Amino acid sequence: MKTYKLGLTLLGTFGALILISPIAHSQEKTTPKTVPVHLVITDAALGDEKELPPMQQQDVKVKQGKNFLQVTQLIFAQGDNAALQLMILIDDTLNSSVGNNLSDIKDFINAQPPSTLIGVAYMSNATVNVVQNFTADHDLAIKAVRLPRGSLSTMDSPYLSLISLVKSWPQQKIRREVLMVSDGIDRLRGETPQPSRLGPNFGTVYHSMPTISADATSASEISQRYNVIVYPLYAAGVGRAGRSGWDLQTGLSGLSKIADETGGECFSLGTSTLVSFKPYLERLQKLLSNQYYVVFEAVPGKKATLQRVKVQTELSNSELLAPDNVWVPAM
Repeated sequence: MKTYKLGLTLLGTFGALILISPIAHSQEKTTPKTVPVHLVITDAALGDEKELPPMQQQDVKVKQGKNFLQVTQLIFAQGDNAALQLMILIDDTLNSSVGNNLSDIKDFINAQPPSTLIGVAYMSNATVNVVQNFTADHDLAIKAVRLPRGSLSTMDSPYLSLISLVKSWPQQKIRREVLMVSDGIDRLRGETPQPSRLGPNFGTVYHSMPTISADATSASEISQRYNVIVYPLYAAGVGRAGRSGWDLQTGLSGLSKIADETGGECFSLGTSTLVSFKPYLERLQKLLSNQYYVVFEAVPGKKATLQRVKVQTELSNSELLAPDNVWVPAM
């Protein structure tokens, strides 16, 4: 009898192992694999009376879909990690009245720490003219700042110029950011004919009130793809579009879109001409001084692609600026 009971016990144990083994194997098989991804975030809730204490790794959450991802590192971008490449990107279609604000830009450049490399470039004809490559000699950068030409070319698009800059920017694992001084008006595609709503027999029809340029979306996606944060600073441009209330608002909307989606901030007083750039550049300086590298484990797809993530914190005195999407390599 004892031998019979022992046999039943062994049989039951063996059966349980058979059942457990596939389950364990199934669980192991369905556990998603991850890849490390990094981005730069900014703690934007800055009080005038004092600086915020540095955040800790446990203070930051990254969400992908319905799932929270593992944050493996949070590095304060100061000290040994303060390296920054900052491009001053100025639209050559700006009204010459912006010359009154160039001294504010020069003062801003002069106030940057040695760890910040400054470049200066001008947007024109759907491309970018870099007049000063990134340099730690801030006096050279200041000398490169000149008055915009205040004229139109055949292909003026600040968004195509931004794309040209980002694509030609050598990739490095440091902060890469742009101060983009423009009215945001796409003079190249702003009057692109649209398909007629009356039907295919009417072909394409010109409409005088354009929506946000499609190139603004492309510029935003490419900037996110290469981890470039954009800070537009609104300034008035020339030509008929620069006097059109609709075009002005559309241009500002394009700039705001890029800022929001890349993790930057758009500086403007609506479409009004700014008397001084100084308070906005002081705000930018505070933002640059409160940035972090976040490294987390993301779930890759079959192909490398931009994926939507949401970076958040429960700290009551913090407000995070972060890109809407990150580039996740394929496994």
